[in-house]
This record gives sequence, structure tokens and C-alpha cells, in this order.
Amino acid sequence: RIIDADLRPVVLPESGLAISAMLARILKVQIGDTVEVDLLDGERRTVVLPVAALVEDYLGIRGMMNQEALTKLLREVPAANGVNVSLDESRQDEFYAALKAMPVVSSLSLHASSLANFRNVTALIITTMASIYTGLAAVIAFGVVYNSARVSLSERARELASLRVLGFTRAEVLRILLLELALLTLIAQPPGWAMGYGLAWIMKTNLAGELMRVRA
Repeated sequence: RIIDADLRPVVLPESGLAISAMLARILKVQIGDTVEVDLLDGERRTVVLPVAALVEDYLGIRGMMNQEALTKLLREVPAANGVNVSLDESRQDEFYAALKAMPVVSSLSLHASSLANFRNVTALIITTMASIYTGLAAVIAFGVVYNSARVSLSERARELASLRVLGFTRAEVLRILLLELALLTLIAQPPGWAMGYGLAWIMKTNLAGELMRVRA
């Protein structure tokens, strides 16, 4: 079963080719354009097929056809190289035993296990990278604030000394300096968020490739 980015089943056109939207951008084609396809099996012909549909997906790039149209194109009898089944957990042993008795079955993949492994690996990668980026951001932020405090203290040394002469305590002078730094930090937050969002969008757009893409 083929599903799109919204997890909705994709109905393949009766004729023509359905291709990934990313592949369409690479080939610079749209619905109604034609593409040349080199058949690697059988007669190894080169055929021209119309692009009948675009499928928005985020893993890999592919071209798809209706089974009947593909069979006619290849001039072969209908065949299948994979089957998706729903399995009752209470009858798994019977299912596995039946598969072992079928020499034509070369491999078996469990959707739940594959999805769990994918999520575990992806979660580990994302958590690791997020921790590294967060640590670097915290170090940079601390350095910027600390440097700003040192510069502000050196530039306003006389003003702060005058406050001490006027009767302000050290704690009060420190509070004034820290409140100023906090105000500057808060003012800088919205532009920082906007720049961060823009940078993330640029990275997402430019790093999108044939293997994997990120939804906007």
C-alpha cells in the first residue's frame, strides 16, 4: 500500500506514471509531461511515459504504476514481489511455520519491529544532536552575557561608583546592572527566535535530498 505525507492511501492512475514530488523537482517535470524510462528487465527497452500524478513523500524517491499497466508495459504475466498481511498475534507460530514451508519466500519483515527500531535509532540521533546543540548554545549564551556584563561594568564604572557615593549598597548596584542585562537579553529574544526559525528553514530546504526530507 502506498501512502502520502498525510498518511492517506494513494490511488495510482490507470495509465501513466506516478512519481515522488522530489523526483519531479529533480527532473523538472510536472503532471502531463513525459519521461523516458529504461527497463532493466526483459527486453531492456526504453519507453516514454506520461507523468500522471505526483506523490508527496519524505523517504526516498520512486516511480509507481498501476499493476495492470505495468504488466502490459513489461509484456509479462502479473507477478508480485511482496505481500502485506495483517497477523493475529495468537497465531504467529502457525504463520511462521507456514512461511518456512514456502521456499519461494525469501525474507520477512515485521512492521511493528521495523517501526520500533526506526524510532529508537531516530530518537537516539535526535536526542544526541539536540543535546550537543543545546550545550553549545548555552555556552555561547553564557559567554555573550558574561562578556556584555564585563564591558558594561568597565564602561560604567564611574556611574556605578557614583551610585555607591549616593548611598546605594553593593547589592542594589548589582541589581541595577543585572536588571539592565536582563532587559537587553529579553529584547534580543524575538529577533533571535526569528533568525533561528529562518536558519532552520534554510537548512531544511537546502539539506532535503533523495534519501530523506523533512516536512515543512
